[in-house]
Amino acid sequence: MSMLEQTASRYRSLKLTTTASQLADLIAQAEANEISYLSFADQLVSNELNHRLHTRVQRNFRQAGFPARKFLEDFDYRHQTTITKRQINSLLDFNFIDDRNNLIFIGPPGVGKTHLAIGIGIKAIEAGYKILFRNALDLVEDLEMFEMKGELKKRISQISKYDLIIIDELGYLPMLQQARYNLFQLINALYEFRSIVLTTNKDFTSWGDFFHNDNVAIPIVDRIIHHSHIFMMGGESYRIKEKMKI
Repeated sequence: MSMLEQTASRYRSLKLTTTASQLADLIAQAEANEISYLSFADQLVSNELNHRLHTRVQRNFRQAGFPARKFLEDFDYRHQTTITKRQINSLLDFNFIDDRNNLIFIGPPGVGKTHLAIGIGIKAIEAGYKILFRNALDLVEDLEMFEMKGELKKRISQISKYDLIIIDELGYLPMLQQARYNLFQLINALYEFRSIVLTTNKDFTSWGDFFHNDNVAIPIVDRIIHHSHIFMMGGESYRIKEKMKI
């Protein structure tokens, strides 16, 4: 075994697999550029860290469960009457996640609520945060399945490991009583511990419609809007607008 192979093997034993696999090329580049020993040492570490960051970001993308990739750069603010690019960009320092605050996008179908939620989620992943995206109906069914197995607390604990939970399209369909209580337990567990991005087509005065005026509606609303940034979105439906062009 050559010294290069032996050194690469030692790197692999330390789980520095990227450095091990690229060691020959890195040495060749260092020799060609006549860089200092310290610069070479720094290059080895930087190369390994950059690869690990890329791997972690890609893993977090897979775990997030986005239904599609929607980027903030593609969002058309020209059709919005109540929200600006500056407002959204001001959120991208992610202080709202660090401070355990929530974002709530309220507006009719088709105005871009989901686009903004996913776009912010993608930026958050790129910044190193762990994100979970769930359609509200899918989330409720997920909680119900675990509740039936007697594992609701376990599932809530799993969800609570994410830095930001995106709940999309809450309010489109009414909920059964047990579903409402399951959702309350999740919201209560996340309250002041994790951040939520919520999209809904109903303002808070109408939440009784899909909570059936249940007494669980008020504490859910209270925990969601406390420490939250609320965005009322207007404008025409993008989907209808695009359909009319055909």
